Amino acid sequence: MKEINIKNVAITFVVALIIWFIPAPEGVAENAWHLFAIFAATILGIILKAAPMGTMCMMAIGFTALTQVVAPGDAGKSITKALSGFGDKVIWLIGISFFIARGFIKTGLGNRIAFLFIRVFGKSSLGLAYGLGLADVCLAPAIPSNTARGGGIIYPIMKSMAISFDSVPEKPETHRKLGSFLTLNSYYMNLIASSMFLTGTASNPMCQKFAANLGIDITWMSWAAAGFVPGLVAFFVIPLVLYKLYPPELKKTGDAPKMAAQKLKEMGPISKNEWLMLLAFFILLFLWIFGGALSIDATTTAFIGLTLLLLTSVLTWEDVKSEKGAWDTIVWFAVLVMMASSLNELGFIGWFSNLIKIQIGGLSWQVAFPVIIVVYFFSHYIFASATAHVAAMYAALLGVGVSLGIPPMLLAMMLGFMGSIYGVLTHYGHGPAPVFFGSGYVDLKIWWLRGLEIGIVLLIIYMVVGGLWMKVLGYY
Repeated sequence: MKEINIKNVAITFVVALIIWFIPAPEGVAENAWHLFAIFAATILGIILKAAPMGTMCMMAIGFTALTQVVAPGDAGKSITKALSGFGDKVIWLIGISFFIARGFIKTGLGNRIAFLFIRVFGKSSLGLAYGLGLADVCLAPAIPSNTARGGGIIYPIMKSMAISFDSVPEKPETHRKLGSFLTLNSYYMNLIASSMFLTGTASNPMCQKFAANLGIDITWMSWAAAGFVPGLVAFFVIPLVLYKLYPPELKKTGDAPKMAAQKLKEMGPISKNEWLMLLAFFILLFLWIFGGALSIDATTTAFIGLTLLLLTSVLTWEDVKSEKGAWDTIVWFAVLVMMASSLNELGFIGWFSNLIKIQIGGLSWQVAFPVIIVVYFFSHYIFASATAHVAAMYAALLGVGVSLGIPPMLLAMMLGFMGSIYGVLTHYGHGPAPVFFGSGYVDLKIWWLRGLEIGIVLLIIYMVVGGLWMKVLGYY
């Protein structure tokens, strides 16, 4: 029972029962309201950490099928519908991308790329920050788990560099020397990189799916095109802002390139498996960018990449079976998408959007747009999971905004970007946050204060630069 918090499970059930037995509001079908009760309780359970996310989602499938809310009176169709999320191509895109990410870690190619950038840029603390950030950006298109990317590749190298300059987690008086600055900057850069690509973090394809439910078509290339410019501006600006707000005591790190060169020397020449991994990476990028013209979608591309890695033995089937993070993501992702999509099909999302529209219906879209984005961004304080936040609010806010006249693609993309960058606010705001915070280099007060300051800067960059850039692209 170590994984289960009985008290919070009980709270979750009570909330579900209260919502279930409240009469359905006018305009909402009874089964839609009951499905909302299950959905809301699932999100609450995830936020409260009543049980692991997979456990909560398995419970949701069980109750959805048992109560037949998605197909009243037809038990067979109800269980089929409850499991429908597992057949969604977006689910498999993100799951397979996790397997591909394992190749970067297993072959050591991810570490090699990071050390190469440190060798070039690492002569100063600011250069070291940019080098680590650039490595993250280069890995982001093919490593959708920003936790694996940040926690599995960037964090160990960042920590090693800090300790090499006598900035040690166990010695608080040394934190400001280098470790505190690199910890915050590496985390922020991880989130910026996550926002730039559809495959940058697990919640992005969920946004794509919810947008598609409302008739808004987002492709890998359209996301990358929209995210590239604001992401690039944020990439250059954020380290400079943090350098002013929270400067490291050590400004010059002349030994870092030598240390990186030594690590590369220890790794030896690029291995055959690294070359094969690099080939697969470029094939993936090429097909994600140009696959539309060849009628090859993003999920098919991911299957091609995985097949190549399996046939060349860069990955084995044992690697695929043991990738727990991927299978875990496939499970909870499929369930949340199923429930959110079903709520949309049953008319609940449309009803809820109209309800909010009535409250703010007098606003022009130019005013409603920043209001929706700011509300979505700062509401992340109450969420311990970016995915739970996207599942709970993305579709509803997108529906409200579109009904108010906000250009659909502009709002869909901007809400999508927020799904990454709002993670700066707290030490639990995104997957890699506990890893970086757990280093001990930054205390809680500083983490939240710097997060708020950087969050405001990112909001301005994405809304102003990103908004203007999407106008240039013709997205609205």
